[in-house]
Amino acid sequence: MRNLLIAGGAGFIGSNFVHYILPKYPDYRVVVYDKLTYAGNLDNLKGLEGDPRYAFVHGDICNAEAVAKALEAYQIDAVINFAAETHVDRSIMDPDAFIQTDVYGTYVLLEAARQFGLERFHQVSTDEVYGHVPGEHRSLETDPVAPRSPYAASKASADLMTIAYHVTYGLPVTLTRGANNIGPYQYPEKVVPLFATNAIDDLPLPVYGDGKQRRDYQHVLDHCEALDLVLHRGKIGEIYNVGTGAEMENLAMVEILLHELGKPRSLIQHVTDRPGHDRRYCLDVTKLKALGWQPRHDHEEAIRATVRWYVDHEWWWRKIKSGQHYRQYYQRNYGQREVLEGK
Repeated sequence: MRNLLIAGGAGFIGSNFVHYILPKYPDYRVVVYDKLTYAGNLDNLKGLEGDPRYAFVHGDICNAEAVAKALEAYQIDAVINFAAETHVDRSIMDPDAFIQTDVYGTYVLLEAARQFGLERFHQVSTDEVYGHVPGEHRSLETDPVAPRSPYAASKASADLMTIAYHVTYGLPVTLTRGANNIGPYQYPEKVVPLFATNAIDDLPLPVYGDGKQRRDYQHVLDHCEALDLVLHRGKIGEIYNVGTGAEMENLAMVEILLHELGKPRSLIQHVTDRPGHDRRYCLDVTKLKALGWQPRHDHEEAIRATVRWYVDHEWWWRKIKSGQHYRQYYQRNYGQREVLEGK
């Protein structure tokens, strides 16, 4: 692998991976292929414009002709697919976009990888495909998928198609399922950047339900290191969970965030929960650790580092949150939610 096409490379995790991979591998060439939807942002790739090993292609993964043209023009030998509609709340409001991008778009990339005989296709997935995880169980890569939102269902479908292309056509694939990523360049609809930027401006933090949903908050750079390891040392045809292996209540995350900012707990505002909200995700990451990987950040370190990034990069998020698209989304998603008293 020397010429990488990073689908969705202008998004949150994809852009962090580009910033990570270029300095680590001086002989690699990286082509970012991105549609630049609301969450795709060229500001995420600032500083790379002058690097001769970097190129950007504005394109839709659902466009088979455009994908093929990019693969041929840049002599691509590996595709890493970050491209996806990702936000659960948006999938509830508009599931069609998720089916188009996450399912059909992944099929287009897989078919192109097969036709061009690429060395590797890597699918970046999510722990949400496992659905709610009961009791003390930690999701294993061999567990059946049980998605409970349109977003999770679209990602599970892409996972199954990826594995099917390996089994049916012998396509050399790997797949990772990540826990909740946080860190630089995350669009402020997601909970940590949303709450951090709201708290900076002394706005309410809309906590869903009782706030006792349990999540694994991992730093995006830990995720990038894991992807690097799986790409270079992972077994073809295998799935690897990526997370800290620990979990915490959402309210605990909020407390850490407020403490880092020196903001009062009175900013917490419990609101009506989202439909079908999974109560718990927790990954077993034994398989990944067997490759030699360990996360560098625990939950608290990841949350505090993320909050500090948003404090230091107001130029990045203020123009997003002041835009009409974001304001309309925020009103649509939160404007009609009932405030829960006594929480």
